[in-house]
Amino acid sequence: MESMQGPPPRVAALSLPGRIAVAVTVGVVSVAALLHLAMVFLHVAPSNTLSKEHAAAVSDYIYPEFEQNWKLFAPDPLQQNIHVEARAEVRQPGGALKTTGWVDMTGMDIAAMRHDPLPSHTQQNELRRAWGFYTDTHDQQEQPNAGDRSDMSRDYLQRILQDRFGSRLDGGDVVRIQARAATTQVPQPSWAAGATSSSAEYRTLPWWTVSAASAGQENAS
Repeated sequence: MESMQGPPPRVAALSLPGRIAVAVTVGVVSVAALLHLAMVFLHVAPSNTLSKEHAAAVSDYIYPEFEQNWKLFAPDPLQQNIHVEARAEVRQPGGALKTTGWVDMTGMDIAAMRHDPLPSHTQQNELRRAWGFYTDTHDQQEQPNAGDRSDMSRDYLQRILQDRFGSRLDGGDVVRIQARAATTQVPQPSWAAGATSSSAEYRTLPWWTVSAASAGQENAS
């Protein structure tokens, strides 16, 4: 009686170049995953000889996209609603400059997520973390206090807002953008003592000039 044999594995059915390509792809993905896990581990682990020796490389890899924090488990979690707003200065075809109104970028993200059972992780965190990264590396006078990380945080926030406005708006060229944050206190429960202010407090950043390089890349795409 002939033994029952299932169909050959899909990879085994591939040609030799195909099998080599699959093996290389699996190897690259595995190495990348291990590298990512190692970097995150060194970032969140207690200070040790290895993390100190490679501190610069770990920071360059983690910030800003993969930053880790423990705010979810903090004994005093955030009690504020922060909406990042932005406006643009547009040069009209005749040369005149026009300033748009303030656009609630955070509100747009929230509206896009509402009623969506699988909201985008980017919509939930990109702008929020970019603003947090900026405020962590700049003082109240908008002066940098974290060296190269300050420059990185400013460029990261600027790039996000610049991409959202685009290089052209209302028939003109976007030449500058400005950001601000509107912060309101989360209302206290009825049994808590003290009243909560419902008015918003604003932190307004200086105008940023739109880089010609970024605008050129967007037009090329």
